[in-house]
Amino acid sequence: MAHTGTGFFDRKGNFFKTARDATVSDLAGLLGQIGEGESLAPGIAYMLLERRAEIERLFAEHDRMLEEEAAVKAAREAAALDNDNVAKLPSRPVG
Repeated sequence: MAHTGTGFFDRKGNFFKTARDATVSDLAGLLGQIGEGESLAPGIAYMLLERRAEIERLFAEHDRMLEEEAAVKAAREAAALDNDNVAKLPSRPVG
């Protein structure tokens, strides 16, 4: 008797029985060939998916550090503009 089923496709159009397998295939494709001989990319892709929450937390921390770094740089640049080492000339009377 015929029955229906659910399948998932990666970005290349390959069919997979589970969403996890399709996502691992896409991640491995993004990573490309890693290592000599058989690629390590599928195993690394699987680990990335398994540790997704930890990886997303690390990227969030990284983004916060970049924001802090940009703020410190902007403050230093502003302080350099306001540096007292530059003598201000007295204004001349108009006329």
